[in-house]
Parts: sequence; C-alpha cells; structure tokens
Amino acid sequence: YLKEVAPEALTEGGQLDLGDLVEFYKKASKRCETDEEFNENARKEVVKLQGGDEQSLKAWKLLCDQSRIEFQKIYDMLSVTLIERGESYYNPKLPGVIEELRDKNLIAVDDGATVVYLEKFKNRDGNPQPLLVQKRDGGYMYSTTDLAAIQNRTLDEKAERVLYVVDAGQGVHFEQVFQVARRGEMYPYETTTLQHVPFGLVLGEDGKKLRTRAGDTIKLKDLLADSIAAAESKFRDRLTEEKREETEEYIKHVGEVIGLSAVKYADLRTNRTSDYRFSFERMLALDGNTAPYMLYAYSRIQAIFRKLGIEGEPPVSPLKLQEPQEVALGRMLIRLPEVIA
Repeated sequence: YLKEVAPEALTEGGQLDLGDLVEFYKKASKRCETDEEFNENARKEVVKLQGGDEQSLKAWKLLCDQSRIEFQKIYDMLSVTLIERGESYYNPKLPGVIEELRDKNLIAVDDGATVVYLEKFKNRDGNPQPLLVQKRDGGYMYSTTDLAAIQNRTLDEKAERVLYVVDAGQGVHFEQVFQVARRGEMYPYETTTLQHVPFGLVLGEDGKKLRTRAGDTIKLKDLLADSIAAAESKFRDRLTEEKREETEEYIKHVGEVIGLSAVKYADLRTNRTSDYRFSFERMLALDGNTAPYMLYAYSRIQAIFRKLGIEGEPPVSPLKLQEPQEVALGRMLIRLPEVIA
C-alpha cells in the first residue's frame, strides 16, 4: 500500500508519523478484504520480508524506527524500560522450529499449509482444530514466532517462569501454543512454567468498548494527554478557589504527575481479569480510592513532617529478624527488584 501512496517513506526516514502509519494500515487491511490481487501481493511482500529480501528489510527498518520514536515518548512518560525483543528477533529461528516439529512427527499438511493437530481442540463442526505454523505460501504465523520465543526464553535466557500478559481473548491461542511446545519437547517443561496472564477490557462509561466519538479505538498517547489536561484543569480551578498563585511550570508539572498517576492507579486497583469502566471524573476525584486522594494525603503528611522539622522519610528502628519464618520472608521480599526488573 505504501508503495502506491507514499513510496518515499520506504526509502527515506521521517516521512510519516505514527498516525499516518495507523491510517494506512487500516486502509490497506480494508482493501485486502475486497481486492484479491492486492491481498495476494501483500502476502508475497510478507514472504519476501521473512525471507530476508534486502529492499523489504530496509523499508521495514525505516518504519520500525519511526514507530520506535513515537513509542519511546510514551515509555518515557510512563517511566517504562524495556529490553526489545521484537517479532523480527526470532525470524532467523523460524525455519528451525518447523524442522524440529517435523523431526518429532508432529507436522501435518492441510490444504497446502503446515499445521500441528492438537488434543481436545475442535472446530465448530466438531473436527480437530489444528494450529497453523506455516502458510502454504511459505509465510510464518504468530504461533511459529511464539514457539521460537519459548525456546529463546527458556533455553537461552534460562527463564523458569514465563508470563504472557495479554488480553483474555487470546487464551485459546496460548493454550494451543503451550501444548505444541510441550509435545515437541521444545522447552524443559518439568522445571519451567508457561502461563498466560489475561486481563479484562477497558470500557467507556456506557459499558461499551472504549472508543472515540468517531468510533475509532482510543490511542494510549491521546488518553494520557487527556488525563493530564483534565488534571491540570482541576488543579487550576483549585488554585482559583484558594486564591493561590503558582508558576506555569509548576502547574503543568502537577497536572502531569496527577494525570499519569490517575490512569496507572485506576488500572491497577481493579481486578485484573475483570472489565472496568474508564471515567476521568472518577479517577481524578479527590475522595475515594483514587491516585489524587492518595497523593493529597501523602503531601499533607509530608507537610506535617516539615513542620516538625523532620527531613525526608521519618526515622525508623532497624528491623530485627529473629524467627526462621521472618528470615525466610525477608529473603523473599528482597528479591522483589530482581523479579520485576
């Protein structure tokens, strides 16, 4: 699609922003539904990319770099640090995954595609439902990448427990992938755990999937910006009521801290597997179980410490661990940074 509408974006960086890429992707996907020739050309491009075609790789890297710039802005805003292991990282390992499954006699051919038949999984007609690992045109699937990633994480990275934090709708996919990985003895399953950690949907105040007025999916960047703007507006109103004056820099800083904290806390305070209704009004309230209320209480406590002449954190007595259970608990707690790093 980009070859037709923006060919310069495939040879020069900085030609598109993330919004352009999203719109082009949506239009290309829609066209694939009605234009079979276009759809076939798109499939061929994927095969070329997975096969290491030089021009395809150059174009792909340019698009990835542009996306990465936009994503990094959000990561920085949320203080998120990542070790990047994109889908392409596993691309060289994909042929080996197919060969390993073939060596284990797990591979079958269904209408030209390479599949693995699974236990307990049936389609709507009651027939066995296989896991597709390679399309008939030679292209690989997400499932193939997931299998390669399992090997990398457990055999190379030596992970003993791998958590997949993905929405609940992908539950069947991970059940199938985990079953194939175990049957293919692709990881040390006796000492390693693979676990899907599902989470619910974020809904609008009307109880429907959170969308813009135009019906589009809300982007995280826009959601965070709206939260910061709403928090800043509320803070300005409070300053007006209290007849206080603060610098513009301070007002914007407070708006950003409260706005981001409100979104994070509203998400963390809910049951992970339940859907929840997103409301700026509720999450920015100064009463109830909200981030602004907790930040307000914390700032009041700090004000009391300042009046008492206590700097920083209040003094505490050294913690003495004497009982075996206390020592065991202490050792477990000090591993927290290691576990979440």
